[in-house]
Order: sequence, then structure tokens, then C-alpha cells
Amino acid sequence: MGLLTWIVDKLSTGQPVETEIDASEFFNLQAELYIRNLAFQSAVNLVANSISKCEFKTYLRGKEVKLKEYYLFNVEPNKNQNSSVFIHKWISKLYEENESLIISVNDQLFVADTFNKKEYALFDYQFTQVSVDGFNFDKTFTMSEVLYFKLNNKDIRRLVNGMYESYGKLISYGQKSYQQSRGRKGILDVNAVAQGKVNYKETFSKLMNERFKTFFEADNAVLPLFDGYSYTDIGSKTYSNEGTRDIRAMVDDIFDFTARAFCIPPALLRGDMANIKDAVDNYLTFCIDPLTDQLQEEINRKRSGYEGFSQGAYTKIDTKTIKHIDLLGVSAAIDKLIASGAFCINDIRLAVGDEPIDEDWAWQHFMTKNYSTVADLLAALEGGERIEKS
Repeated sequence: MGLLTWIVDKLSTGQPVETEIDASEFFNLQAELYIRNLAFQSAVNLVANSISKCEFKTYLRGKEVKLKEYYLFNVEPNKNQNSSVFIHKWISKLYEENESLIISVNDQLFVADTFNKKEYALFDYQFTQVSVDGFNFDKTFTMSEVLYFKLNNKDIRRLVNGMYESYGKLISYGQKSYQQSRGRKGILDVNAVAQGKVNYKETFSKLMNERFKTFFEADNAVLPLFDGYSYTDIGSKTYSNEGTRDIRAMVDDIFDFTARAFCIPPALLRGDMANIKDAVDNYLTFCIDPLTDQLQEEINRKRSGYEGFSQGAYTKIDTKTIKHIDLLGVSAAIDKLIASGAFCINDIRLAVGDEPIDEDWAWQHFMTKNYSTVADLLAALEGGERIEKS
């Protein structure tokens, strides 16, 4: 059962809440919260690590350049963070709080820890009480001065937690069924002689609450019984794949729910290796690409604006660098790309993460003789027909 379910169960009885509550309830609740948080943080880390591997390419007059803007997003956004740490905080805030705010101060970029937002329909939103690493800015930032990102209309974390609350009862039932199936059961026969003794209640209570408890919890034990008591062990039920699910399957269910909320293939979040290529392609297409589109749109409209964008000044987040490229595995594809004339040698070297060759021929495009234009083919056919007729 989740936190909300546990609180409701405690308060819905109409009875005063006891000052002393079974500690095992807290331990079970804590374990469930750890699983939920583990699944959520695993998904956040996967997305954040993917974005941190992307290259933020910057363009000026339509040509790629590596100037101050490139350095900010790819190397050092501020004096206290490198780009990977900065991006990780940026994306984590976005998923954990459904929004994130980046401010620019003294040519440095900072991800806000907390802020208050006031919305207007026809004017810039205003951001006040912005804090970064414990420092509170007195300034009121307007929407045009900041980079503001909102993930969804609905908070993804609340959706995941709400979905888990509904599923929590099934997990609690599965846990109880598992415990019952592993428990030991027996029959205690108490005859009339034992029940007639003066200290019967005290003896019976001590036997049930102390001796039987020690007997069942011990690996090897002997249970002494008094006159009039007879215990028969009816055995324990061996756990198998009956109606219940094992603990690992329950944990996988939580990971699957979380993965679907993030648009991540569940197998990828669980770490399954089967069909990993298809899972990664699906992850990049439906999770990372839409996210990077949103990020670069906000960066371009605030950092470049219409005037800069219309003159070829913009930022593009390159997601091709996320996937590891095995040169031996893609050698045939590289040959085809160069032979078709679509890419030059340096284009390929940059795509696989190598430095370009500082030679003019490395920037030239090559094409094998197997390729030809339709016009050339038609001319050759017509020439052949003339020779045949003559």
C-alpha cells in the first residue's frame, strides 16, 4: 500500500489513532517508497544522461560556429558547474517539478532551485524569489529574460504516484498471499483438563505469544507442551506460481508504469538486453526528440529571437551523439554514404566523433561510377539505339 492509502486506512476507521503504531508498517511503507523513487529517479537519470551527451550546436549566418554560446551549453555554463552537471540539474528539475527555470546573470547560466511565478495573458510572466544554491535574487525576472520550460499540462510525478496508489492494493494483496503461502500452520488441541486449571489463561497466553512465536521463528527448535495440550503440524504451503506474483514481478510493474509515463520503452528502463536496438530507437524517437525540440525552441526564441533567427543565428541540439557507434559495425553504411556522394569524409568523421582531416580532399564529395543521372541514362540509351539502327 502507498503512503496515501496507508494514511486513509489509518484515518477512515473513525477511531482515535494510537500513539504507538507497529513499526513494521513504517518499514513496509518505506520499502515501497524506495521502489517508487528508484523507478522515477532511474527514468529521470536516463533522460538527463541522454541530454547531457547531446551536442548543442550553434550557428551564425547559417554556418556552424563554436563561440561563447557553444561554450556555455557544452562546456561551462557557470563558474561552479560543467555542462553535464548543469544539464542533469536542469532536466531533473523539469521532471521532478514539471517545470524548470534558467536565468542568465553576468554571462552565466543558472538553474533556479526555487521560484514563484505570476502569469499574465497579454504580458510577460514574472518570476520572483528566485534562488540558486541558497542565494536569493531580489530582482524580478520577466519571461523574455529567462528560459522557462514546462514539461506537461499534468505533473508527471503526480500521475505516476496516483497510478501507483491504485496498484498498491494489488501489491499488498500479493505480499500477504506470499507471506501466507510461506507460513507454517498447525492445530493446537486443548482438552478439558487443561482448561479447568486455575492458571489456564496465563499459561495459554504465554504459550501462544512467547513459546510458539520462538518456535516458528527458529531454524531448529523444540516446543515443550503441558499436560492437556497437543500440537499437530499440518505443514507449510510451498510457494509457486499460483495466483500471486513474486516480488521481482511487482517491482518490474512499477518500473513499467513509470517508463510508460516517460515514453520510455519499459525494457530499456529495466535493463533488458533483448531487442535493445529497437528499444533505443523507440526511446530516441518518442522521448528524447520531442524533449530536445522543446528545449531548443525555448533557447532559440529567447537567446536569438526573431531577428537573430532570421539571419541564421540559432542553436540545434544534436541527438546523434547519444548512441555509441561501433565503427566496424557501421563500416558498410559508411562506405555507402560516401560512395553515394551524400556525405564527405569529414562529415562521417564528425558523425562518429573523430576529428576532421585538415585537407581539401577530405571535404570533397565522391561518387562511384555506378551512380548516374536519369538524363545521362536516357542519353546513353538513345545513343545505343542509334548505333543499333545504323
